[in-house]
Amino acid sequence: MSTLIVLLPLESTGSAGPLDYVLTPDGHSVGSHDRAPAALLPVATATELVAVVPAQALSWHRVELPKGSLQRSALGRAADTPRLRALLEGLLEERLLEEPAELHFAVQPDAPSEGPVWVAACNRAWLRSALAVLEASQRTVARIVPEFTPLAEGSDRVHILGTPEAAQIVHAGPQGIHLLPLNHATLAMALAGAADTLEIIAEPAVASMAEQLAQRPVTLQHSAERWLASAHGRWDLAQFDLTNSGSSRAWKNLAGHTERMLQAPAWRPARWGVGLLLLAQLIGLNAWAWKESHSLEAKRKTIRDSLTQTFPQVKLVVNAPVQMARELDLLRQSVGATSARDLEPMLSALGAVLPPQTSASQLDFSPGEIRLKGLDPAPGPDAITSLRSSGYSLRSEGNLLVLQAANGAAP
Repeated sequence: MSTLIVLLPLESTGSAGPLDYVLTPDGHSVGSHDRAPAALLPVATATELVAVVPAQALSWHRVELPKGSLQRSALGRAADTPRLRALLEGLLEERLLEEPAELHFAVQPDAPSEGPVWVAACNRAWLRSALAVLEASQRTVARIVPEFTPLAEGSDRVHILGTPEAAQIVHAGPQGIHLLPLNHATLAMALAGAADTLEIIAEPAVASMAEQLAQRPVTLQHSAERWLASAHGRWDLAQFDLTNSGSSRAWKNLAGHTERMLQAPAWRPARWGVGLLLLAQLIGLNAWAWKESHSLEAKRKTIRDSLTQTFPQVKLVVNAPVQMARELDLLRQSVGATSARDLEPMLSALGAVLPPQTSASQLDFSPGEIRLKGLDPAPGPDAITSLRSSGYSLRSEGNLLVLQAANGAAP
């Protein structure tokens, strides 16, 4: 799935200010990395837009929520309720440098019902202003993700970012995210206790400085690769009052999660299984259709053979049942026999059900049909039922009674 990843600027630059972005054609590799105003972002070629909040804009806090305070939404994550928001404001009030009402909060995905929970906080006005620049350019953000997130035990990493003139250390680990200016003392502090085993990841511009200070090689990682990894994370900061911002964010979010699931390498065996199942169904349906068609053709051939064997003079078979009926009529005529569609059998059947002394003022006959006018007395329901059992139908048309031989009536 193609995704556009945009880094939200720390300073307000307005709609004309350039934004760093990464365009990935498949969600796994960097296609292009550049800067452009919001109106010129290549969103038309992407199916999802992800906004990345810089590490400098977020603070991380670990809180112990009261039991039962977390409610689950239909998707299984913590429900963004006003009660939870008020609870977070009370728990974090003494830890924050700003007023809680001025901050936006987000709770970690799959937050446990008991135990410590990570909460990210950033300035609400800044975040709304940064998102408004994208919304004003008809760029609807599907997800809002942090640039760095706390890691599990034993997964500490040290990132070196920026330029040689303003290099920074970002230490990500189980204790949260910590930012420090890069120098020998701060790097030693970040590496304390695990200087030889802790992974150091540096941007190309500051890699040489990081190697000199750490006295060992570092892993190179471009900022575009880091933002792509951030977009793959499970965090979504669009919570509480930002949950419904943008009319289509929720649908795009759901569509994005679905498409990522369908394209994720872990789901490849399942996709192959579904594909093979559909292929087997297709082959089975075609085999069943061929078998039914072959059976139907065999029955048609049996009917044609029955016609040509019974009446050898028929050389061309167009409609076997009609031709068979015609040949039988001709055969009856040749031997002087009557059929159920002739006048005598039809009058005999009608006379058998009519009361004695019944008369009609007019009778019209055509093969298989008799029209009677002024029939007195008129036949009752029992007569109609008896005629139906003999292969005839009787109905009224105005002042006429119409007797018809049903198709396939016995001679």
